[in-house]
Amino acid sequence: MRPKPDHPLRILVVDDHPIVRLGIRQMISTEPDLEICGEAESAQTALQLAGTLKPDLALVDLSLAEGTALALIRELRESAPGLEVLVLSMHDETLYAERVLRAGARGYIMKQTAIDGLVGAIHHVASGGVYVSPRMTQNVLERLRDAATGPAGLLSTLTDRELEVFDLIGHGKTTAAIAGQLAVSVKTIETYRANIKTKLKLKGASDLLRLATSFTEGL
Repeated sequence: MRPKPDHPLRILVVDDHPIVRLGIRQMISTEPDLEICGEAESAQTALQLAGTLKPDLALVDLSLAEGTALALIRELRESAPGLEVLVLSMHDETLYAERVLRAGARGYIMKQTAIDGLVGAIHHVASGGVYVSPRMTQNVLERLRDAATGPAGLLSTLTDRELEVFDLIGHGKTTAAIAGQLAVSVKTIETYRANIKTKLKLKGASDLLRLATSFTEGL
């Protein structure tokens, strides 16, 4: 475990919803050993602020209006190796927790449990630990058993980028808009869409849109 710093832990909040950032700020304001040093609503702004503000920890939402969180986590770890990353998201941890940990984050907490667990998760990550919920530990065992069956099992077969594309489809993004956000060609996104349909055993674009929308709205 890392020694306790002699100054409040400086936190950069990365979330594209102002109301969420306000709620986090209000929650952190009651903790004397924690402080919000900056807020960002996009990946680009987060990278800039990480360089200028030198935060100790970045609290990152998985869904951003501009850029993608998985890419941001990797870039933050490369540009600021001492910066710890904790993901706070509405997305099901069974699909994303392992992915963000592989990308370089040190923890994953769902927004549904943040009121009771966020401060503890921040302290745990800041002290050098890796945070996932007890439920996630159990789900890892269940995933090994059920990986090839059911909708969640099929989603787990998608690559990180395919899952990002699937999520953006569910948020109503067009193929061109997704290509722009991920900085790739339209043809590349069309290939991802085709791969997703094959892996999820979907017949056409309407089935893909319906499932992606249900996935997103069910979060």
